[in-house]
Amino acid sequence: MMIRIGFGYDVHPLVEGRKLIIGGVEIPFTKGLLGHSDADVLYHAIADAFLGSLALGDIGQLFPDNDERYRGIDSGLLLQEVYRRVRERGYCLNNLDAVIVAQKPKLLPFIQKMRENLAVLLNTAIENISVKATTTEGLGFAGREEGIAAYAVITVKEVLENG
Repeated sequence: MMIRIGFGYDVHPLVEGRKLIIGGVEIPFTKGLLGHSDADVLYHAIADAFLGSLALGDIGQLFPDNDERYRGIDSGLLLQEVYRRVRERGYCLNNLDAVIVAQKPKLLPFIQKMRENLAVLLNTAIENISVKATTTEGLGFAGREEGIAAYAVITVKEVLENG
């Protein structure tokens, strides 16, 4: 059985007047992430990790930010399309490990719901999904509360027809 690994990273600036959506969860906060879509930084990092695992380019190539079809789109739909392409090539998720980097807000109360959302979107057991959050102890753009970043590492495994 062939196993492949993918790594993804995404970052968006925090701005006033936008909802903060991470991992498909709307999080109460005074600012939200700026982006062409709903700017779900976690879903974007995971999508790039999937694409990287099979050398399929990146999320910006598939869903360009100058294409009006994707303005304000739910990033869960983008992630589902990316995963459909992974499945179409004979692979499925083995496991996912992701980290969200944000000084504020505190994300721990929302992590379980993010994991549940991902398990449903990716049609997998929640045990295959790890999502964590950390701060930068006040350092850098995240520490200054200028933006939020996410990193994701995934492994995909070849789907065997007879086994």
